[in-house]
Amino acid sequence: MPRKIKCYHYLYKTTNLINHNYYYGMHSTNNLNDGYLGSGKKLRYSIRKYGKENFKIEILEFYDNRDELIKAEIDLITSNLINETLCMNLRVGGSGGFKDEEHQMKCSKAGNDRLNEKRKDIDFKDNWIKKISNKLKGNKNNLNSKGFSGKKHSQESKIKISEKLSEIQKGENNSQFGTCWITNGYENKKIKKNEIIPEGWELGRLKK
Repeated sequence: MPRKIKCYHYLYKTTNLINHNYYYGMHSTNNLNDGYLGSGKKLRYSIRKYGKENFKIEILEFYDNRDELIKAEIDLITSNLINETLCMNLRVGGSGGFKDEEHQMKCSKAGNDRLNEKRKDIDFKDNWIKKISNKLKGNKNNLNSKGFSGKKHSQESKIKISEKLSEIQKGENNSQFGTCWITNGYENKKIKKNEIIPEGWELGRLKK
């Protein structure tokens, strides 16, 4: 759907009521009460610093179309004006605005398209995080449901486990391979079978 051509085209002056710095610009709109104060870099910084309530905008003159408005801004905002101490303009007139209304609409559409793409990226990121989070929760639940918590081995399982451990621990695989118990009548300890039994010790162990 094509955008409507703006009804009003005017030059304006925005003034900081605290330090009296000012900014000149042009604006095209369908609503004279749209709250527009200007788009200059220094002006935006000043508005953030002092607040919108400390600025006033004056409409200097209306024009019939965007082309006439651009020409008028070129005549108004000159290098001499920019060099004035209180002036917040950084560029001469016509250098920062739109060439015509068609150019303005194209730039506006491009800006909206970029904003929509950015929103899509944010939505995608949020959805991706939620998906990963839900997947992790699902894995945790699956582990809990499939785990052995709260369960007991059947007698058949116990026998199989015992047999398996017996196979693993046969011969040299057994942690006790090559050792024997000795005791002195008060305590027990293990030594290697090829070691000499200390005096006062004998083979075997004291059962407590």
